[in-house]
Amino acid sequence: MDKFYKLARPDGWDFYTGNTINYRDKIGKIARRPETGIVRLCSNTCLHASRNPNQALIAAKIPCSVYFVEGIPIKEDKNKAGFKQFLVLEELNPEKVFEWKYKEACNSSYPFKIKPPKITTIQIELVKDWASTRALVGDLAWDSVRASVGDSVRASVGDLIWDSVWASIGGGSIWNSIWDSVWASIGGSIWNSVCDSVRGSIWNLVWAYLGWIFSPCIKKWKYIDHKKGIYPFQSAVDLWMRGLVPSFDGKLWRLHGGENGKILWEGKIN
Repeated sequence: MDKFYKLARPDGWDFYTGNTINYRDKIGKIARRPETGIVRLCSNTCLHASRNPNQALIAAKIPCSVYFVEGIPIKEDKNKAGFKQFLVLEELNPEKVFEWKYKEACNSSYPFKIKPPKITTIQIELVKDWASTRALVGDLAWDSVRASVGDSVRASVGDLIWDSVWASIGGGSIWNSIWDSVWASIGGSIWNSVCDSVRGSIWNLVWAYLGWIFSPCIKKWKYIDHKKGIYPFQSAVDLWMRGLVPSFDGKLWRLHGGENGKILWEGKIN
C-alpha cells in the first residue's frame, strides 16, 4: 500500500468533514469514511489524502496538523486521493514537512508591532542595499516573486500554497495596514503626486517578505541577477524583522517604525 499525507485542523479534527474524525486519536488505527456509498472525491463518501503535502492544501489550510497515512485509493486525481479507509501511521511536524517557512507563514511578523532599534549606519546600509535592488528591478519586485514562486512551487500544485499562505499572513490586510500607517505619517508633508511612488515601495516590501517565506524552495529568482542560494530581497526582510518599514517618494527614503509607523529617519541614498 502507498503512503500519503493527510492534513487536518491543528486540534486533529478533519477539515472537510468537521468533528467526525480526529486523526490524532486515530494514530496506529484505521480511520474510516463517515458515509457509505460510491466513493466521490470532495464528498463525505471518502477520506482525502495526497502524495505531496502541498497538494493536501486543496481541502485544508494553515495552520494545520499533518499525518502520514497508508492505504489503497479508490479514486484519485492530480492533487488528491479518495479512500474508504486508511491506516494513520504517525503525526508529522509541519515545519519539517513543508519546504517553505511554515512557522513564519502561520505566525507572520508585523513590523509595526516590533520595537524598532535606534537608527544607525547598520540600518542605513540595509536601506541602501534595498534601494540598489529596487533600482535593478524597478517596481517589479512583486513580479519577480510571483513569477519565481509560480515556476518552482505553484506549477505543481496550482494556487493551493499561494492562497493558503497569502490568507494566513493576511497579505491584503498587512499591506493596507502598513500603507495606512506610512501614509498617515508622511501624507501631510509631501505632495499627493508622489502617492504612487510610496505605494509602490510598500508593495515591493510586502512582496519581498512573502517571497522570503517561499525562499527555501526557490533557487533562481526571475528578473534579477543574484548569487546562488542568496535571497535577493533579503535587505528588505532584514528591515521588516527589525520593525522598520522603508518607503520611497521618488526623492527621499524614510524608515518608519513603532505602533503608528512614525518616521524615524529620512534622507537621500547616494
